[in-house]
This record gives sequence, structure tokens and C-alpha cells, in this order.
Amino acid sequence: MRAVRLTVTAATAVAALTALSACTAKSDAKDGEAIKVTAADSTCGTSAKSVPAGQVTLKIQNTGSKATEVEILFPDDRIVSEKENIGPGTKYTLTAEVKAGSYEIACRPGMKGHGVRQKLTVTGGHATAERDPALDKAVAAYREYAQEQADATIPKVETFAKAVEAGDLDAAKKAYAPSRVGWERTEPIAESFGDIDPKTDTRADGLEKGQKWTGWHALEKALWQDKKIGPAQKTLAAQLVTDLKDWQQRVGKAEITPTSMANGAKELLDEVATGKVTGEEDRYSHTDLSDFKANVEGAQKAYELLKPVAAKNDPELTKELDKQFSALNTQLDTYRTGKSSDGFVSYDKVTEAQRKQLSDAVNALAEPLSKLAAAVVK
Repeated sequence: MRAVRLTVTAATAVAALTALSACTAKSDAKDGEAIKVTAADSTCGTSAKSVPAGQVTLKIQNTGSKATEVEILFPDDRIVSEKENIGPGTKYTLTAEVKAGSYEIACRPGMKGHGVRQKLTVTGGHATAERDPALDKAVAAYREYAQEQADATIPKVETFAKAVEAGDLDAAKKAYAPSRVGWERTEPIAESFGDIDPKTDTRADGLEKGQKWTGWHALEKALWQDKKIGPAQKTLAAQLVTDLKDWQQRVGKAEITPTSMANGAKELLDEVATGKVTGEEDRYSHTDLSDFKANVEGAQKAYELLKPVAAKNDPELTKELDKQFSALNTQLDTYRTGKSSDGFVSYDKVTEAQRKQLSDAVNALAEPLSKLAAAVVK
């Protein structure tokens, strides 16, 4: 679950940029040269306004007092690549693959709202044509995987919605976690559309001012905390099915590149670190370990598809990733149980010491996984 972005009118966007944008340096980035992004609480400085097509690297530094998110966006707000939760005073390197065209670099202080944006023009087009054919195969296979996950999600969410609509509290609780698995495995693709995730997967503390709370977590609260199903919840369940069918139809149109796959795998680990390990994601149902496992499975799928190329370019990296994926999966398997619908113990039964062990395993995997994007575009 990412921080939400609400649709902003063109006039509002222009006003926000006029009020907040920092000056962009006049010099353009040459082939292979990184763009320096300085993200502050009300400004977003970039060292270049144009780059050649192909691989682009952002060297990000958060000089503000809030955690921020930096994105490369298409003009229609679809996400090319992003990095969330860049803490105050920290740095991050984001690698993406872009074709010729117009884009924006957005800094989102507090990870909310439209953000502060700078224009980015990508010129030429020859650079993207020279990549390893194995990467095209990986992209095609991942696109097929994402569609399969979306297709498999719909009947599961329909089962969940039917239980809600029937007023069957126990059946709805049983169907809740399984309905989320396909989404959690491929969430970076869902997030790339910008408007679907806020409607389906926003937590109460992620709502923007004036935003209506819809989706899984609003229903989760009703089922576990409020212990009731009324007309409002039945409406929410029907809307969840509609929104997820929209996602299902759009998955095949997602912009997918080798670097977006690699960055998406890292984003899934970030999801685990900031939501699942802490118990914040499914705070009412405590089904966090189901989401946790799905995030790891999705990250591992992207990695396995990219591994043939990454192994040629950086065999030590793939050796370490194999080791850390195995270690994390082994830990997760110790929490499996046949007594719950999602196959895992309730997360409120996991001790602080055990959560620390899981967190350490996630961090041990996240560090080498952050290098995967660079390994596949060498």
C-alpha cells in the first residue's frame, strides 16, 4: 500500500508548481550521467531537464524534515519508477529505463498530494534498442505473470464480496486475506496507474483530506474491530469488485521495463519493511504475514525472471540474492499453520523478538536487491 495521490486539476497543478517548484539547472545530462535530485519540504531541485533515451539514474538526497517519495511520471501520472520512504537526511539511487518523450520528476514531501514537479524531456531513442534479448523475454513473462495474478484475484475478491453482501461475518473474514494475495504480489504495477491503489488499498492513516475511505482496509475494520456488516459495507464490497476489475483490465497496458521490474521488486520489500513487519498494514485482522509472503513471492518472481541477465553481469549479486531469499522464506515458513484461512499465525501472536528477526531478514535481502536494477542494465 503506497501513500495516496488524488487527482488534481490542471489549474491546481499549475498553481502548485508555481508556488513550490525550485529552479532546474540549465545544463542537460549527457549519456550515462546521473540527474541529481534534491528533495526538500517545499522544493524539488533537479540538475538537468533532459536526458538521452535509455537508462536514466536519479541520485536523490532528501534535505527536508519529512520522509519523501520521488517518482518519474508519464504526463498522465502513470509511474515509470519510484522510491518511497526516503527519510530526512538520506540518499537513494533510482534507476529507470525511459523512451523518448515528455516526463516529470515529482518529489512528494510526506508522501501525500500532487507533489512538487520538474519537467524532464527524454530525447532520441536508440539506446533502448540495444538491450539483451533475454530482458525482453523477462518483461514478456512478467507481464503474463501480472495478468495471471489479476485474473486469479477477481474470483477470490468476488467470494469475499458475496460474503459481505450476505452479511456473513465469519465467511467474509475467512475470504479477506486470500482475496489480497494476487494484488500484493504485483502491487507496483497496480500503483503505476496512480488512481486504483488509493481506492482499494488505503489505510485510515493514509487518507488525504476529503478522501472517502474505500477498499479492503475499510472493510477489514468493519469486520474485525466494529464486528458488523451494514448497507455501507455491502456497498464498499461491490465497489471493491468494480475497482479491481478495472485493475484487471488495465494490467496488460502497464509500462514494464527490466528496470521497473527490478525496482518493483525492491518496492515490494519496502512494503514489507514499512507495513507488514510493523503490523500496520492489516492492523485489525492481523493477517499481515499473508501479505508479507505475497510481497516476497512477487519480488522473487521478478528477480527470477531477471536472474539470467543479472547472473552474467554480477554473479556475486545473484548468489547473495539467492541466499537471502532462501533465508527469508525459511523464516516465513515457520509461521505457517493450517488453522487459519490465510495459512499463517495471527500477527499479534508474533513477539517483538520474532518481528525483529523478520525485519533483519528483510533488510538483509533489501540491500542486495537494491542493486538488481543496475545489474540488469550494465
